[in-house]
Amino acid sequence: MPNIKASILSVKSDAKRRAKNAAEKSRVRTASRRVLDAVEAGNAEEAKSLLTAACKTIDMAAANHVFHKNCAARKKSRLARKVNALAK
Repeated sequence: MPNIKASILSVKSDAKRRAKNAAEKSRVRTASRRVLDAVEAGNAEEAKSLLTAACKTIDMAAANHVFHKNCAARKKSRLARKVNALAK
């Protein structure tokens, strides 16, 4: 544990930020997993609706700087590709 007051405050704020980022990443993983489960089950309509929700979740995480915008685009693209392959 640091002795300097600014370092102590930094440790506290780092822990708060880390918890917020972890929660945001968990939301993205959950949304992505729901889409993938629907794709594996063969539910095209459910997968499409879950894809829109997952894209919104990913965009919100990117807006909060949890993910880089290119990382968010890549995640959305991969999910969309799997959903579109199911529709064919």
